[in-house]
Amino acid sequence: MTEPRVIDLRAIPIAWTPGTNGTISAGVVVAPMTRVADFERFRGQLRGKIVMVTQPNTGSEPAEAPFRRLTDEQLRSGNVYVQPQYSPAAIERQLDAPNFAVALDDFLAGEGALALVRMSARDGGLLHGTGSGFRVGQTPRVPGMELAAEDYRRLARLARTDTPPTLELMSEVEFHDEDVNAYNVLADIPGTDRSGEYVMAGAHLDSWVASDGASDNAAGSAVVMEAARILMQLGVRPKRTIRFALWNGEEQGLWGSLAYVDQHLATRAPSTDPRLAGQPNNRTWRNRWPIQPREGHADLTAYFNIDNGSGRIRGINAEGNVAAAPIFQEWLAPFASLGASTVSLRTSGGTDHVYMQSVGIPGYQFIQDPLDYDSRIHHTSVDSYDHLKPDDLRQAAVILASFLLNAANRDQPLPRMPVPTQPTPSDPFEYLPAE
Repeated sequence: MTEPRVIDLRAIPIAWTPGTNGTISAGVVVAPMTRVADFERFRGQLRGKIVMVTQPNTGSEPAEAPFRRLTDEQLRSGNVYVQPQYSPAAIERQLDAPNFAVALDDFLAGEGALALVRMSARDGGLLHGTGSGFRVGQTPRVPGMELAAEDYRRLARLARTDTPPTLELMSEVEFHDEDVNAYNVLADIPGTDRSGEYVMAGAHLDSWVASDGASDNAAGSAVVMEAARILMQLGVRPKRTIRFALWNGEEQGLWGSLAYVDQHLATRAPSTDPRLAGQPNNRTWRNRWPIQPREGHADLTAYFNIDNGSGRIRGINAEGNVAAAPIFQEWLAPFASLGASTVSLRTSGGTDHVYMQSVGIPGYQFIQDPLDYDSRIHHTSVDSYDHLKPDDLRQAAVILASFLLNAANRDQPLPRMPVPTQPTPSDPFEYLPAE
């Protein structure tokens, strides 16, 4: 801020937005917009301005410590299976969300706005910088910045005074389109007597730009790699192959694991819904029927995912698979003294087992101590190496290695859920991808 006085503001460019082409200086307009219907209120007011697009709030103060471990009571109360519900209204919101970002960019560019500024979703000076528009040919036209929530609210207050603020912004950007692919990393410990069958563990190796991406998800990647090292060091010769995966493109919508499912496990029929025309694969996948298992569908007998930060494993989500729950209880028994004993029937979403579950592959996410993952670390400017907990990560790697070896050597494959079929409005079903 250069007027009414000079203040350095805490800011980060919004990912995938273009640069400012040098330093720009302009006044601000507070124009909160969350839907296309909001545009008309601000038409004709934005030319040559820096547009503040978030509705400022009054802030929040934490009611509890940001760092925590799960209590026994919390673990027990979380063991509740809730049947996902088919929701036509939810699919409408899902399809509209990415389209609004494009519509907002078109509106701001057409109105002659110089840049947009949004407010960080967390207080405490934390920044994120997450964004969309990563596809070639879909780069937004208007530069974007995210401000720390406290700085954003200060600007919004000043904008209502007789001395409104002037901002100076500079963002230098270069897009590298020489190779637009992302790459998964796969490694195997070959099986001995279960030809074609395999078990799998995975974590995603991509991250956001605000910091190291240590908790999300270098932590999970390190646990998967350490589990592989442990098993190799032990010289195990499992019956089924054990495969390790580091997925890419998770932060853009689980692209890496979806590509694996699409290429190796199951396909979906093309959509006949005109609303889905032109939408990327990850936005239409769960809404196309029927599911056609590929030849290798039955070969993957279990998938275990790590993607909830640096906290130690406290148990596993059985994802509604009642038959698998007692097996997992037996496998966890040796680790009770390390704090891992809970088998929950609940389903979990938002990470790389989701598309596997959606086609009937037994995919599972571990339960981990949250630490300060959700309160201040996830996707923020303090997701650094300093917040990793080595003892927790070692515990997680040992448990993951044990689960993989048990699954690989079990005489019978783990029980499978049926391949889903198309729901009707009266059927319970998780209709949307959890991203």
